[in-house]
Amino acid sequence: MRKNYALFLGLVLLSFNMLFAQFNDQKKNFVKYEGLYDFYYDANTDKIFLEVDNLEEEFLYVYALSSGIGSNDIGLDRGQLGDEQVVFFKKAGNKLLLVQPNLKYRAITENELERKSVEQAFAKSILFGFPIIEEKDGKYIIDITDFLMQDAHGVSNRLKRTEQGFYSLDKSKSAFALERTKAFPKNVEFDVTLTFKGQATGSYIRSVAPNADLVTVAEHHSFIALPDNKYKKRVFDPRSGSSPFSYYDYATPVESNILKQFIRRHRLEKKNPTAAVSEAVEPIIYYLDNGTPEPVRSALLEGGRWWNQAFEAIGYKDAFQIKMLPDDADPLDVRYNVIQWVHRSTRGWSYGSSITDPRTGEIMKGHVSLGSLRIRQDFLIAQALMNRPFAERDDNYQPMLEMAIARIRQLSAHEIGHTLGFAHNYAASTTGKSSVMDYPHPQFTLNDGKVEFSKAYEVGIGDWDKVTVAYSYQDFNDGENEQEGLNKILDKAKADGLRYITDQDARPQGSAHVLAHLWDNGTDVSKELDDMLKLRKVAINNFSVDNIKEGTPYSVLEDVFVPLYFFHRYQTEGVAKVIGGLEYNYAIKGDGQEVVAIAGKEMQEKALRSVLKTLDANELAIPKDKLSLFPPRSFGTPRKRESIKGKTGVSFDALSAVETASDMTLKFLLHPEKASRLIQQKAIDQGNLGLDDVFNKLIASTINNKQKDAYLNEAQTIINFRVLHHIMNLAGHTNVHPQVNAIASQKLTELSALLEKDSGTSAISAEMVRRINSFRARPELFKVIPSPKIPDGSPIGTNCFH
Repeated sequence: MRKNYALFLGLVLLSFNMLFAQFNDQKKNFVKYEGLYDFYYDANTDKIFLEVDNLEEEFLYVYALSSGIGSNDIGLDRGQLGDEQVVFFKKAGNKLLLVQPNLKYRAITENELERKSVEQAFAKSILFGFPIIEEKDGKYIIDITDFLMQDAHGVSNRLKRTEQGFYSLDKSKSAFALERTKAFPKNVEFDVTLTFKGQATGSYIRSVAPNADLVTVAEHHSFIALPDNKYKKRVFDPRSGSSPFSYYDYATPVESNILKQFIRRHRLEKKNPTAAVSEAVEPIIYYLDNGTPEPVRSALLEGGRWWNQAFEAIGYKDAFQIKMLPDDADPLDVRYNVIQWVHRSTRGWSYGSSITDPRTGEIMKGHVSLGSLRIRQDFLIAQALMNRPFAERDDNYQPMLEMAIARIRQLSAHEIGHTLGFAHNYAASTTGKSSVMDYPHPQFTLNDGKVEFSKAYEVGIGDWDKVTVAYSYQDFNDGENEQEGLNKILDKAKADGLRYITDQDARPQGSAHVLAHLWDNGTDVSKELDDMLKLRKVAINNFSVDNIKEGTPYSVLEDVFVPLYFFHRYQTEGVAKVIGGLEYNYAIKGDGQEVVAIAGKEMQEKALRSVLKTLDANELAIPKDKLSLFPPRSFGTPRKRESIKGKTGVSFDALSAVETASDMTLKFLLHPEKASRLIQQKAIDQGNLGLDDVFNKLIASTINNKQKDAYLNEAQTIINFRVLHHIMNLAGHTNVHPQVNAIASQKLTELSALLEKDSGTSAISAEMVRRINSFRARPELFKVIPSPKIPDGSPIGTNCFH
């Protein structure tokens, strides 16, 4: 046994010595890159060797996708950043280990033993082990090829999670991309072309890959020098609109909070700290992707530059700038804050992300990704709303283009805001559209029977945006109390009537804040919905073949009609939230803000009246004279994911459109969490709106609403069946208060008794009774029968959480 072990050890040493000799003999033939870390590239073996001379010195490791897959549903975009990790090299025997320390748990103290005790209490991660190939004069040569040529970004896992197939890395079809492998004094960049092989099972990957069984992307690795220790952290305040980063400090005295929270922000300092207005030591400069076409390029530059207004308001001159990215620059180079124009096969989200120093929260690089198809959706909305835009000529597209470009300006400012450290503010639309960090629905008006949209989107930075910039970037001179100064900024914002509510309280499913909605307008959301329904009706009545250009298949007219038909969808979400809704703030003790209150009964009843209009066949039924515009789809223009789904085969299904729209409303109006809140608010005050009240008014305006016109009656019947099944859903739901089950069950009993009277003469009444009886017999088997899926919509029209 000892003999075999000695033989094995000898072979290992021989192999190592041969590798050492091989590297030493051949490195003169390698290409050498000099930078933060010097490294060598061997073209004969496609290997990279790294020279390490600073053991246990921390640096930042970041991975990203330098080329993506091009599917919004899969979610692997060109330029997509991965996680940033503080790491260091540590020698262990004949290896260098790449170690990631645990920065979530710290002890900020001069006591070295106390720091060590916390470090040893929590796990760290060793990301890789590299055999030492050469050691000389304190310098180590390691082969980092296998580390770089791995799926750091998790492409294969994402393909599996999105049910596109099971893929593995095929190294025989992978190689380094030298044109994007570079070295600089403060960073080194490695780019690798990776091919994943597998058997495609999903339609998304088949739609974008030329050979869906072989998917090739590029992953990028960056080793980056960490900033110096002169950056000053700023405390996080939940009222500020800034995004937090946090860690636990175990050296904190017992009487203080162990959780430490600070904001994420760029480093910004005045050249002249005492001057009222001063240039920055280093301005924040963003660079626009030079592959962006006009007129989008000019719009992105203009919208992004709005932020300089906010920096001027706190005494900076030209502190925020946007320039074009140099032709020879890499968008993933950490030295450049970048706005990247990203192409996908389908429309989807734009987003702003960043590389941040995990030790301090300092933003080192902002990276904005803007989906190139977004502009086309705004253009389509304008095309649907215009009254006969192509009646006389086909080049009458300028008004549509101007509206779409106006949104691109706002989008540029919005996504850059995330990379400056700011969160969404979904209450801003209720305070004079005070922030570009809201999701703005285009604002329209009626003028002489026509839809006017020349002021669809706001221009410039908002008052709330100036508050967030002041909180994050305002300078405080020596002798000034920074905390007092920050509180004054927020107190003034409160006095000015500005409101801030972000994602957790604004997303439509389950949230309850009466002011925070996505894609809504107006201080009075119910009135806005009423006005929107009127405008929608006018636009639908005006809709004609002249909403498409000459020579365009009629099938395309249906696609133009979709965003118009569902035009009210987001405002409906916002109004439905008011029912069972709450008014609250991110209050802290002593700031004088209202903490929480139930929405007033009058406000809730007004919202209910508005929402019930979206369950009326007179609103939802497509006018009969418009149906002749929508023939079966012509060859070459099949239905798409953004088409209205139906049950009538090749023909346009007008009743399924009604079913889809009504189901959208009912999912919000009879949301299980909302139903439980209605029970609670009625118990607190019998004068409040209760679940029983909602049911009564809902049934009166739908199931008990008889339409005289046969077509409208069939449309109303479709709506009524959705109402019945959503009531059943609450009667059998397991995650609601039992009172919800009881009241919903009682309504089913009352409905059954009422419908029984007509069941002998009405097939519809008889079918509703049959379904109620079936539900009662086996409620545990009940599932809401799905309506046709609503076409993809937001952003306005599919998915910052940032």
